[in-house]
Formats: sequence, structure tokens, C-alpha cells
Amino acid sequence: MSLLKGLGSLLGGDTLKDVGNIIDDLHTSGEEKLEAKQKLEQILINAEQAAQAQVSSRWEADMKHGSWLSKNIRPITLIFLTAVFVILSVFDGNLGEFTISDAYVPVYQTLLMTVYAAYFAGRSVEKVKKVTN
Repeated sequence: MSLLKGLGSLLGGDTLKDVGNIIDDLHTSGEEKLEAKQKLEQILINAEQAAQAQVSSRWEADMKHGSWLSKNIRPITLIFLTAVFVILSVFDGNLGEFTISDAYVPVYQTLLMTVYAAYFAGRSVEKVKKVTN
């Protein structure tokens, strides 16, 4: 059920937990409950794959379009938001000694994990695709 919890955070928090509880409360055998949970996990995996494919196709369409802005809007937005966040987190209450507020630490952790995972996983996928082609 850990996969469901991970995807649940993306799809509305406790939604999948609630669905899992409904499945658990059904008056069915353990095998039927397990099969229902597996089918639900597969549906969520397929939905995630479809969403990622749509994002990729939008990015490809942006890159084919001749506009400079359409090709660079994501990097510009990323640079802007990162700069604003860093500036706000560094200067938030730092008139005397330098400290990063505890509220910013989880955001930095999430951003770093996302960036590293996307970069290294993305590069690995690209390399595998080149080798298989």
C-alpha cells in the first residue's frame, strides 16, 4: 500500500487511503481484497504514465514551435521561482545572524530530491533509450 500512499499525496492526500479502507471494509475474502488493491494500484500506475506522456508531448510541441518564449518559458519560470524562493528564505528574519527558518527546510529538501531524481532518472532514461534505439 506504500505505492498508494505515495500516489495518494499527489492525488489529494487521504483519498487513496480512504479508497483502501473501503476495500478493506468490503465483505470479501482476503484474496478478493488483495486483487482489488492490485487493480487499483495498476490503474494509478497507468494514470501516472499517461500524465507523464502528456507532459512530455506538450514539451515536445513547445520545442517544435518557433517562438523563443515557448521554448524558454519553463527555464525562465524555474530560474525566477528559484531566485525568489532563495532570496525570501535567506533574508526572512536575517537582520542579525544568518539562519534558515525551519519552515524552509522541508521545501529545500523536497526541491533538492525532486531536482536530483528528475535529472539523474531522466538522464538514465535518455541513455537507455539511445542504447535501445
